[in-house]
Amino acid sequence: MAAGVRAERRWPHGLRSRLLAGTVLVAMCSIGATAWLSVQSTTGTIQAEQGQSRASVARIYDGVLAYAATHPSWDGVAPVLADLSRATGLRIGLTTGNRVPIAGAFGPDDPPLPAKPAAVADPLAVDVTLDPHAPDDRIDARAVGPFRLLPEERAFVREQADATAKCLRAEGVAATVVESASGRSFVRSAGRGADCDSVGVTENSLVSKETVTEQQTMLILNDYLGNCLKDRAMNGFEARLTGSGAFVPVGQRVDRQVFFECLSWSRRLLLTPYVTPAALLFVSAPAEPAVVGLPAAGGVRLVTAAAIVLVLTVGVSMVLAGRVLRPLRALTAATKRMRSGDHSARAEVRARWEVAELAAAFNQMSEHLARVERQRTDLVNDVSHELRTPLGNIRGWLVAAQDGVADLDPELVESLLEETLVLQHLVDDLQDLAAADAGELRLRPEDVDAGELLTQVAGTATATVAVETDGDLRLRADPVRLRQAVGNLLTNAVRHTPPDGRITLRGRRAGDEVVLEVSDTGSGIAPADLPHVFNRFWRADRSRSRATGGRGLGLAIARQLVEAHGGTVAVASTPGAGTTFTVRLPANCEETRTGSEEDLHTRRPSSSA
Repeated sequence: MAAGVRAERRWPHGLRSRLLAGTVLVAMCSIGATAWLSVQSTTGTIQAEQGQSRASVARIYDGVLAYAATHPSWDGVAPVLADLSRATGLRIGLTTGNRVPIAGAFGPDDPPLPAKPAAVADPLAVDVTLDPHAPDDRIDARAVGPFRLLPEERAFVREQADATAKCLRAEGVAATVVESASGRSFVRSAGRGADCDSVGVTENSLVSKETVTEQQTMLILNDYLGNCLKDRAMNGFEARLTGSGAFVPVGQRVDRQVFFECLSWSRRLLLTPYVTPAALLFVSAPAEPAVVGLPAAGGVRLVTAAAIVLVLTVGVSMVLAGRVLRPLRALTAATKRMRSGDHSARAEVRARWEVAELAAAFNQMSEHLARVERQRTDLVNDVSHELRTPLGNIRGWLVAAQDGVADLDPELVESLLEETLVLQHLVDDLQDLAAADAGELRLRPEDVDAGELLTQVAGTATATVAVETDGDLRLRADPVRLRQAVGNLLTNAVRHTPPDGRITLRGRRAGDEVVLEVSDTGSGIAPADLPHVFNRFWRADRSRSRATGGRGLGLAIARQLVEAHGGTVAVASTPGAGTTFTVRLPANCEETRTGSEEDLHTRRPSSSA
């Protein structure tokens, strides 16, 4: 990867992920709270409505059965249904088994009743789901039929029951008189009295003296019962009436299960003419249902959940804001320090997301600015140093000539001219570097034979230089700039190679590249100095003596020119053995336009190092 280009780092827990996670968390909590509240409120409302509906249906069913158990037909049931509808707020309808309307909500403006009936209204087959307290034989207790006593019979039985209850109370036994559905009164007590005649009057005792109505009805019932028992090959017992109106078997070898099965069949057969036929009971909501509001408990839950979600949202926002603002405050403080002139300002950020990359970029920028400031200061110092010597020489000799101390002879004039050439070369080198830095250095590429170019450069050297070429060394390059770059490398080699040393220019083809090498057997470069050889004004000799080095710009210019051709330059050296500079250039270098035509014609190539 090229220098200065960094791959974008993907942060697994970046700001976007954190904000997304926080948003999702709050959204999930809000959705969850809303769903919970909706479920709770809906469930509570539905349960309340279902409970109310079940209670209302049970109430309607009981009212309809009360009518059915005491009437032989449904002719007068309409007022009963109307009263029940007003009391429960529900629509009620009765139909036959074939869904022929009997009574109820069957007007022309009424919507149709539900497809499924709520229950079957049959007093001889009570629905235990709507009436859990129904008798075991599922015959409604209010269906008494022919067992209903006449008024005078009721009065007689009531008189007996009152007398017995009074006697029991006189002996300290709690007793109450209860009247059954048939009109028979009996005594319900917690015990027996010693002197009280309670036979046939108390709840579970057999009736000792039945009324005429009861005698006639029991004869019919026992006849039905006898036929049923005969069909089952059982004889010898019959049913007897108790004080509360219940039936018990009397006889030998009584099979109670068979008895009560036959008793239920016999009672249904006996009661059928006295009760209504079975009918389908329909119950539904009114045509315009009332708006169901949110219960008070649901409102409290809603407010509580909203408060919890609000607190959670604020908490998550504060946590995220804190994690975002802390590193940003550190960056702001470092920026203010840098603006105040503190180039050592750095942003200390411990975050592990995008802000860490921002802080790293800021720190790199700060380091770069500090380095540029140091380079600027060093450049000013180096340029001042380079200018001081020739200008001092020129001024000294001119002052001496003015004072008459020195003669302005041709030799002195030539010396002063050499000093001005040094200044001119320094200015030219600085212009080349400035043009390269500003991107104003434009090349004029053309077909160049690098082998011939190496021979030409070697011919301009002040020392003996060997040239070794191999292969096709043609390439597209600016011949003037390329000679300048190779010439600067050669000048550096000549300067650091003793007279008995060897300098070699080599050229070879390596794939799509042309490789040029400048090798010498000079003093070499220390490993610690290798990273700095292409820096401007850098010299291995810290004293900056002209006897041991040039201006320190030649290698920097050479690198700029090679890179302008799209190539690279590298150095390898062994102290005491020599140094090799390697230039790699693409065989097809496209023209790069970064300057003006005037600069190309007026700028004089420099060969100084």
